[in-house]
Amino acid sequence: MESIQSNLPFFLVAAIFLLLLLYSLLIKNANEIQGHRKSEKLHLPPGPSKLPIIGNLHQLGNSPHLSLSRLSEKFGAIFYLQLGHIPTVIVSSARLAKEVMTTHDLALSSRPQLYSAKHLFYNCTDVAFAPYGAYWRQLRKICILELLSAKRVQSFSFIREKQVARLINRVGASYPGTTNLTKILGLYANDVLCEAAFGRDFSEGGEYDQHGFQKMLEEYQILLGGFSVGEYFPSMEWINTLTGMKSRLVKTFRRFDHFFDVIIEEHLNPKRVKGEHKDLVDVLLDLQKGGTLDIALTMDNIKAVILDMFAAGTDTTFITLDWGMTELLMNPKAMKKAQTEIRKVVGERTFVLESDLPQLHYLKAVIKEIYRLHPPVPVLLPRESMEDVVIDGYDIPAKTRIFINAWAIGREPQTWENPHEFEPERFMSSSIDFRGRIFRLIPFGAGRRSCPAITFGIATVELALAQLLHSFDWTLPPGIEAKNLDMTEVFGISMHRVSNLFVVAKPHFTNII
Repeated sequence: MESIQSNLPFFLVAAIFLLLLLYSLLIKNANEIQGHRKSEKLHLPPGPSKLPIIGNLHQLGNSPHLSLSRLSEKFGAIFYLQLGHIPTVIVSSARLAKEVMTTHDLALSSRPQLYSAKHLFYNCTDVAFAPYGAYWRQLRKICILELLSAKRVQSFSFIREKQVARLINRVGASYPGTTNLTKILGLYANDVLCEAAFGRDFSEGGEYDQHGFQKMLEEYQILLGGFSVGEYFPSMEWINTLTGMKSRLVKTFRRFDHFFDVIIEEHLNPKRVKGEHKDLVDVLLDLQKGGTLDIALTMDNIKAVILDMFAAGTDTTFITLDWGMTELLMNPKAMKKAQTEIRKVVGERTFVLESDLPQLHYLKAVIKEIYRLHPPVPVLLPRESMEDVVIDGYDIPAKTRIFINAWAIGREPQTWENPHEFEPERFMSSSIDFRGRIFRLIPFGAGRRSCPAITFGIATVELALAQLLHSFDWTLPPGIEAKNLDMTEVFGISMHRVSNLFVVAKPHFTNII
């Protein structure tokens, strides 16, 4: 979605460009001309000059969060881009992010109907991509009150404890050899989410690999984060058929849809043995049957919400833990300080309890620093203005896409000392949090469109990271130094490292292995 990345053969790219050129030269209707004249009268934010037809698309590159950050250094914290046919505004400061997500939150609370999201999310009927309106308001209310409330998240504590124990056993089984920690963290994130959402995990008996979850999630990231002509030239969506984009979307959608059919069929089976706690699919099906909703939920609506939970819930947890352990291995003093705090609080107990977490102040500072440097979604999902607004003195017309560069805000030199350094201490005497109240740190967004799963995600990350640091003493494999780690990022809908993290995890307790 936010990423503009193409792996198409050169001749296809050239063919598409020629088609766009012909389209631009032959099809210019009165509405386009009128819109151009209107834009000349507006006081738009500054921005780089644009090319014919494609506008500023060529300036985004393979890592748009970096390209947009460099452009903000030249044009300011708010600037304007023309991405194909789409007028776009980029915001890269905490001050202006607050204006977008507080002052003008309602007017800027809709989502553009993205080509890839329409195909994957049942015509954008999920929480993340649904346009603003009565349906979205009801769906968000369901998520906040029924699916992801503090009480519901607390009811899943036994799942987190169980899956953290499995995580520790998997890591310990590799010693004294090396451990592919990235792969194990991915399994943990998926297991927690699946058991909470579906009532069971899928790593036992090889189901994770049988269903091809890893491939499904990777393709999901690429399709939502990759280049699609249809996103920026809406009247030319047919080109996505020529490029193969549509067929990939259809194939991936069908894989998810089939998997969700199996899950729902299991839950509708009257002979199914239900656990003590309802999982998220149980809750959604009960709401559908109850007839108490203002707008009835179809089975496709339920699947769209499930996909939100399955994909986003797995990905963001995994990315945070993987980047976190990478940063701690590169900063052994911070690693040692966090371990000392945890072992002092937990003592001789082998396992960290959730009741220990409020006392782990430095660990919480570490997690904030991870989110500052490595927000799982570096450029927040785009908003779309529903009416004309004025931001920082600039005119923002209706139907403009607005991107907030959370990655750049987390490294803003005006608000952060040593912004590129990993220094958890900066949060030890600070009231800054990441729940959308302080705009210097907004990995989950803010306002009406903030992520409703913050409490679930934080609980899943905190317990796992505390237990990993408590249970093991960590080093890189022999011959590997921190400076040798490949920190290259894969930019998609979320941002993870290209390379897997391999480590040596020496058990701190003799009974771990």
